[in-house]
Order: sequence, then structure tokens, then C-alpha cells
Amino acid sequence: MRSVWAVVCLLVLGSACGESVFGNAQGPAGPASATGRTALTIYNQDFAVIRTPVELNLQAGTTEVSETNVTAQVEPDSVVLRDVTGKRPIHILEQNYDGALRVQSQMLAKFEGKTIDFSTPVSDGSVKLVQGKIIRAGYVPQFDLLERYGQQYYYQMQQGQQQQEPLIEVDGKLRYGLPGIPQFPSETPGLTLHPTLHWLIGSEKPAKFAAELDYITRGLRWDATYNVIAPAEDGPAGQRLDMSGWVNVTNESGTNFRDASLQLMAGDVSKLVNVNGMPRASAAQFDTVVALNSAGGGAPLQITQKTFDDYHLYDLHRTATLLDHQSKQIEFLNVAGIPAERVYVYDGLRLDGQNGQMMYYQWNQENFGTGTNKKVWIMQEFKNSDANHLGMPLPKGRMRFYRRDADGNLQFVGENTIDHTPKDETVKVYLGNAFDITGERTRTDFRSEMQARIIIEGYKVVVKNAKDSVATVRVVEHLYRTANWDISKNSSPFTKKDSQTMEFNLEVPAHGEKEVTYTVTYTW
Repeated sequence: MRSVWAVVCLLVLGSACGESVFGNAQGPAGPASATGRTALTIYNQDFAVIRTPVELNLQAGTTEVSETNVTAQVEPDSVVLRDVTGKRPIHILEQNYDGALRVQSQMLAKFEGKTIDFSTPVSDGSVKLVQGKIIRAGYVPQFDLLERYGQQYYYQMQQGQQQQEPLIEVDGKLRYGLPGIPQFPSETPGLTLHPTLHWLIGSEKPAKFAAELDYITRGLRWDATYNVIAPAEDGPAGQRLDMSGWVNVTNESGTNFRDASLQLMAGDVSKLVNVNGMPRASAAQFDTVVALNSAGGGAPLQITQKTFDDYHLYDLHRTATLLDHQSKQIEFLNVAGIPAERVYVYDGLRLDGQNGQMMYYQWNQENFGTGTNKKVWIMQEFKNSDANHLGMPLPKGRMRFYRRDADGNLQFVGENTIDHTPKDETVKVYLGNAFDITGERTRTDFRSEMQARIIIEGYKVVVKNAKDSVATVRVVEHLYRTANWDISKNSSPFTKKDSQTMEFNLEVPAHGEKEVTYTVTYTW
């Protein structure tokens, strides 16, 4: 079994510690040490691995080093500092993380016990300065309480602190509240305007060398969006779809990244979340559309992907600037002529309020499973294969469908999400319910012989088509009463999909209807 340290190194560095994987990387998305720029690997689970170059100039003994090129949401205990050549071990004796000062009360806390000026307006429109000694800064918000410990602990802390007002001594008297706008000295010891890591590094002898800082941070995420266009009419060879895919990268880390190498990791990576699983709620303020062009300005260069561990790594092959509170869309897929099929599915069984436990106790009741709905689902299906001009592992995300009308205008016809879809798997997307195709499911026979442990049921399913063309409808029937069942009569052929499901395929004529009947015998 790998040690905890080895697992951390694998996640942060891409290999076990001591192994060199970055030395062989090629292109802009290689190690920060090789490219001289910060490199990001963003996961679609609201975190990222950051790799940034650091120059170390160590003295013999101990050296204090500060690094400000970190995010406001860094996980300090994920930090790995390493010599890029692997020749020198770096001994961090102590590390401290200081978040950036965000609000006035944090500055007041820096000056507790000290006297500063406060500017106060007077009636003639001028401003006078009043000196006051900060006895107590008052409530200082702890921004990381919610993120680190969860909502309940955050509000418990707030209850005891939110009533605390600043306590200021002015002319020998104490007063609650500020006497004016505080005027802080520009030269303030310990003032942290940016998130900073402070290290105490030990070294046997002086050394100056290039290092790389690797860490995990929250506040960076990405997801995929697909826009699919269907023609107004299907051709002789059937339906053909055009698809473009975007990756939407969002930065809410509190830090700007300029000209950074960018990779995207797709997969369900195990990552511990905060107590209560609190999500971060903050909207991006800007949207920037970036075209991926080759260096020569020719045809678009798609994002490439490769298998990494049990996940998939997507590489942009370019640098990108991602500002704080910015969302950036980058095209990674643009294909035409995808063979596809529009499928209608009628699943007529409706079990109102039935969960697994209720079904267990009610399976032998006469009215069990007689509920019905009339909606027919619209499904869009295509295979993610090379033959269909795809064959690239598709990361999970939203898939929107459009169809051109008779005038050539795009009309939105539905959307849904897809999960991570490997190569050669079939993509199935539910788009809504058909307007002109309806179904009805009716029980025609019921006999129960409990002593003989037999239940016999008969059903009729009718699908009506008000369209001007023939509709192929999959009729799905569920056999939930017992595990043992047999179809003794059926008007149309069916396919057994699993131990509790069968499926009929009906060709329903235009402005007509099609009926299917069957009888099932349950035993136990």
C-alpha cells in the first residue's frame, strides 16, 4: 500500500515522489520549472493543482522565504516545494500562511493597542483629524470558517462575535464605534495585501537554484458544454448532427493567472469536501470567448486528450490568462455529420409515491402498478465512435440541442446533462416530451391465486401519432411484482432488457395508432 505521502505526491506532482514525470513533458502544459510560467491542472470538482516556478536563494543555516504567488484559497497543507533537478532536498522547518487583508476590521485588528488618526467631517465642509487608541478592533470576520468547518460552526462563531463593536479611546474616554474614517500608516509592519506563504528553510550551505511550488487550491473549476444542431429535415441516410463543444473555466480563487499553461482533468477524483459539503456560491462577473487557433493563424487547433491514471487529461497546447472572477469559454470540439437517431420512448407505468420499501409490501395488492402516464419521451442517441467523427472521451456537462426550421433559423429543442462518456459508448439525452405522440396503458385482466402463488395480469398499451410521418416508439414495460414471470401471450415481439424490463418496438402510422397487448404470469 502506498504511503500517505506517496499518494499526496501522486496527486500534486503526477508521480510518486522521487520520480520525474515533468522532465519528459512537452509543450506549454509542461512543468512550471521547464516553461518558466505557472501551470494549472483544473479538475471539474472545484479545485486545481497549481505549479509555479520559484527562485530560492538560501543561506547556510536557516533562511526566511516569502512567496506571494499563491491563491486566496490555497490548501496550505498540500504544499510541495521541490528542486526541479531533484538533486537537492528542501527542508521546510516551518510554514505559515497569511491570507490577504480584505476588510477594515482586519486592519483595525493589526493596530490594537496603538493610536491612529481618524478623519471626521465638520459642519463647514472641512475635515478634522481625531486621534484614537484602538482598544478593541471589534468583530473580525473569519472568511475561511465557512469553507473549512461548515455552516453550523460558522454561524455559532458569528453569534458570539457579531455584536462586538470597536472600542476606541479618545481624549482619555472610551467609546463604542469609530470616531471617523481610520487613517492607517502606509508603512504598516506585517501588512499582507496578497495571500502569502512564509517558510523557514534549513540548508547546510548557501545555495541558489530554481525550485517549483506545487499546491492544491479551491476556487477553480471547469465544465463542458455541447451545442448540437440538427437539420430541418433528415436526409436519405438519416439524421446528421453538427456539434461544437466548449470548456467553461471559472476562476474564483482570489488570484489572477496570466499567460499560464492550462490542463483540464476529467473524472470523478476522490477529494474530501468541507463539513456539510458546503458548496461555494459566487457568480462569475465576466465572460470571454477565446478561439483556439494554431500559431500560424490557420485551422483551429482542438484540445487533445490522453489517459492519465484512471482519468482523462485535456491539454490546451497554449497559454491562457484567467483573471479572478472570470469565466472563459474555449472551444475543444467542432465536428459535423454525426449519424444520430431521434427515439421516442413510452414508459407508461406510473408508481406514485412508490419507493422500494412500499413496493416490497404492496406487490401483491390488486391495484399495484395500474397507474399510467401519457407522456412519450423524446430521446436523442448517437455513438461516440471514430466512424461517427467523434471517438474522443467526452467529459460530463450540459448538452443543448437546436434544430433548423424551414427558414433556416435555429430553434432550441431541449437540453440535458451527460456523464463522462468513454469512446465507443452511446450518448443518450432526454430532450422533453412529444407533443403529437401520446400513450395510454390499461390493465385488461387480473387474477390472483394466492394459495397457488400465482398472479396473472393482462395489459394493453396504445400509442397514438398525430404527426404527418411514421413514428418509431419504444414501449417499455416493467414487471415489478415478483422476480419470476413469464409472458404467456403477446401481440408483438418483445426484447427482454433485464430481469424486470421488456421492450416493444412499434411503428406507429401517421395520424394513426398502434396497439400492443400481453399477458404475464407471476409465480413465487
